[in-house]
Amino acid sequence: MKIFSGNSNLPLAEAIATSIDMPLGRCAVTKFPDGETFVKIEENVRGEDVFVVQSTSPPTNHHLMEMFIMIDALRRASASRITAVIPFYGYARQDRKDQPRVPITAKLVANLIVAAGANRVLTMDLHAQQIQGFFDIPVDHLYAAPVIYQYLRQRSVSDLVVVSPDVGGLKMAYAYSQALETELAIVAKRRKNAKEVESTAIIGEVNGKNVLMVDDLTETAGTLASATELLRKNGAREIRACVSHALLNDLGIERLKKSGIDELITTDTVSRPPIDGVKITTLSVAGLLGEAIKRIHSNSSVTSLFEFKGGRTS
Repeated sequence: MKIFSGNSNLPLAEAIATSIDMPLGRCAVTKFPDGETFVKIEENVRGEDVFVVQSTSPPTNHHLMEMFIMIDALRRASASRITAVIPFYGYARQDRKDQPRVPITAKLVANLIVAAGANRVLTMDLHAQQIQGFFDIPVDHLYAAPVIYQYLRQRSVSDLVVVSPDVGGLKMAYAYSQALETELAIVAKRRKNAKEVESTAIIGEVNGKNVLMVDDLTETAGTLASATELLRKNGAREIRACVSHALLNDLGIERLKKSGIDELITTDTVSRPPIDGVKITTLSVAGLLGEAIKRIHSNSSVTSLFEFKGGRTS
């Protein structure tokens, strides 16, 4: 077994390799002066079970091309099996035709991964679970919930209510409320455009409560900021947001600073520079992904990695 990494999230790849007590494979992933990606695998992989760790964080298209080219190089070097380890699967929000004449880009990316030569995919907290069905190869879909749940239990916040900042995240919020044995509330929102949303109503009781908002990803933080404003107006006390993938562009950082969110809890599925002015707690999923890699290599079950506190996260 060997693990290789592109340039999207080297610290996570190194942590995964450390967690299973093996070195990261040697490879050169560089750019030509015109921006084209060049890859060279610098060790023998013939007959090996190979794992390629690469998130599709910004610049998304560049990191996708790195992954495709790495997989192709490994396939041509006669690796016996290639697993694409994608902690954050980009383009997942484009998973359906919700307007005339638009693509289903999540399916296109799945086709490209298979065409490049991947035999299996390992990913985490997909924006839409049906994306697993876009692949004609096995997909292991992990959840960050066990890692986040452990952190929240250590904090033991009283009078807690779990809030879904939109209707689409209800299933995930319900799983957290069951595990933490708390009440559940939902914020109804209306999306104005790709960067702006308006939260319109709250279903459930938040007055005098400490709130935990649960979502799978945030980039511009529009949903979180808008929901926080409405929750404050309805008497919420401390407001924490729990997000698996915090991409956070400049607009998102500015909104978080102004929103008054007390803490943003996220994971290291995507790398980002330190951010001042916002309390961000980053939890590592390296151990979870490392354990999944070991089990895939030994053809063991990964089902128990979905479970925490005796229940399924899905």
